[in-house]
Amino acid sequence: MNRFNLKYNVKIMEERRRKLRNNMTHAEVILWNCIRRKQIHAVRFRRQFSIREFIVDFYSPELLLIIEVDGPTHFTDEEIEYDRYRQCELESLGLSFLRIRNEDIYKNIDGVVKAISLQVESILILKKTPSLSPPVRGR
Repeated sequence: MNRFNLKYNVKIMEERRRKLRNNMTHAEVILWNCIRRKQIHAVRFRRQFSIREFIVDFYSPELLLIIEVDGPTHFTDEEIEYDRYRQCELESLGLSFLRIRNEDIYKNIDGVVKAISLQVESILILKKTPSLSPPVRGR
């Protein structure tokens, strides 16, 4: 399935997305205030965005980049397994992931923003770089 066949922000998930946006964790709020309004390389991020049956913390449609903020609930065996499954499913659609721990946001927000900036920059560079494969010639 390519990204054009994805189901984004499905109507039946609208209420759940709204509840998540209105009840963001403290770490998510801190990060959101650093990445909203195109503050990083003029790239827009959306918060509590749904892709198929999953809701991701932050998403850039332009870059196909998901940012997930992992708090204490993400470190149980069950949650680790679910997060792996979810990430594999989303990556199989051509999306990339950046996972950030609450602890890193609280202790080193500048470093977190720098890491996001570097990831965004590398994706933007790749988007601008022409394919390295040789051109196909007619016979």
